[in-house]
Amino acid sequence: MMKNSIKKIIAVGSGKGGVGKSVISSLLAIKLRNEGYKVGILDSDITGPSILNLFGLKSQGQVKEEKILPLVSKLGIKIVSVNMFLENEDDPIIWRGPLLSNVLMQFYNDVQWGELDYLIIDMPPGTSDIAITLYQSLPINGVVIITTPQDLVNMIVKKFYNMSKKMNIKIFGLIENMSYLVCDKCNNKINLFGKSKINYIAKKLGIIVIDKVAVDIKLTKFINNGNIENYPIKNIFNNLEIVKEENL
Repeated sequence: MMKNSIKKIIAVGSGKGGVGKSVISSLLAIKLRNEGYKVGILDSDITGPSILNLFGLKSQGQVKEEKILPLVSKLGIKIVSVNMFLENEDDPIIWRGPLLSNVLMQFYNDVQWGELDYLIIDMPPGTSDIAITLYQSLPINGVVIITTPQDLVNMIVKKFYNMSKKMNIKIFGLIENMSYLVCDKCNNKINLFGKSKINYIAKKLGIIVIDKVAVDIKLTKFINNGNIENYPIKNIFNNLEIVKEENL
């Protein structure tokens, strides 16, 4: 059996739920895959997994020679999520922290990832047990922090930033999700949550803004159909060089 060879691990986190980490993780993976890289996604949001739904994957997880086999998307992205092992996808995960952490380590160590250029880790919200386990136990190259324009979210994002810095995790930059809405009649940008402060926050923290992602009804339709890979992604994340700056 082929040994795992994962060249770079990118965490996607925020410190708060509801900012679209899973969607951004998926779009990042698709962007890298479209550029010819071998990509995987580890859904570490054990209590709220959603990655499989975005890709329309329903198959149950299988084990071969004591290794978990990831599900593979249409584009060839390898994905592992706890939903692969639930009888019903809406069954709740009622586990304490240590068990959650053990499952995550299995998803990294006991999965037949094979050769990957990038493994994207969709992190759970918060700065507690699971995030600490991921940061301490996996050779993460850096984290992309997701935010939205609301002041409250930005405050919580700073907490996640400070946690990452204290644990010596490199911060690639910020992505502001739901940054604005483009009017389909006049093409004007509408700031749904007020004026963005992302450039000010990035400057204050000394990091870059990777992108500002608009609210897009078309994207929502692709997500609802489990067909996120068909979303036209050409004009998103064109500032990914900082994520890819280390030679593979």
